[in-house]
Amino acid sequence: MKNLIYFFEFLIIIILFTIFRIIGYKAASNLGFFIGKIFGPIFRSKSTIIKNIKNFKSSIDDKEIDKIISNMWGNYGRILAEYPFIPSFRKKKLENFLEIEGMENLKRIKDIKKPCIFISGHFNNFELMAMIIEREGIDLSAVYRPLNNKFLNLIMEHLRKKYICKNQIQKGFKGVREALTFFKKGKSLAIMIDQRVSEGIESKFFGINAYTTTIPAQFVKKFGCLIQPVYIQRVNKINFKILFDDQLNFDKNENIETITEKLNIWLEKKIGKSPDQWIWTHDRWKR
Repeated sequence: MKNLIYFFEFLIIIILFTIFRIIGYKAASNLGFFIGKIFGPIFRSKSTIIKNIKNFKSSIDDKEIDKIISNMWGNYGRILAEYPFIPSFRKKKLENFLEIEGMENLKRIKDIKKPCIFISGHFNNFELMAMIIEREGIDLSAVYRPLNNKFLNLIMEHLRKKYICKNQIQKGFKGVREALTFFKKGKSLAIMIDQRVSEGIESKFFGINAYTTTIPAQFVKKFGCLIQPVYIQRVNKINFKILFDDQLNFDKNENIETITEKLNIWLEKKIGKSPDQWIWTHDRWKR
């Protein structure tokens, strides 16, 4: 029964992707916004989202919560609609919708010729991070979480490997070993640090303990590498600003807990900048 549902979902997505390609990037993103706002709430618990937002800001009122949730679902829909256009972003055919800030930081990484850790969160079209980094000449591997729907996952893995980052690493213990192998060969690592990971440690996130990945901290301790934060901001609905933020160079003597908490602080600042541009559906504080 589950496979039948997955196949039905697969067919729907294929039809939507075809429609998106036909109507073009701008119209597709706007249509995705509408689809996300209408259908998104059907698939996720609103109570979990509200709980997460109140963990972020306890004094927030219901009107502001509803606004964040509505825009978040619209953003989800836009991301879905923009997937068929990832190849066009890769080939710079949609470069007028994209602004890159902090290119000097990316150039510095290329010049030192040592691998680093790129970190970010699920802001807007988060797939653009690894795509831009690899497109600009950085030898990269990227951690990803496979979709539960095995039919859709085949499409997404193909899209990611061909147009986003050819070295895809599946999340989990096996993936950590694979990332380590790539890193020793001089390939940088791109990882999202905002999801709950049971193999992580409890670290303060908006003042509340949340299981957080320690992979960036472990690599800093082992290799003394720098960390390059990346923030993706949606501007005027269909444009993006990719910010290669100030680089973080930790002392190898700092412990894993301290490094991890400092990365969470960076994440908090970016979420606070535009709360409706972050994905609140993950059960981030699940114990």
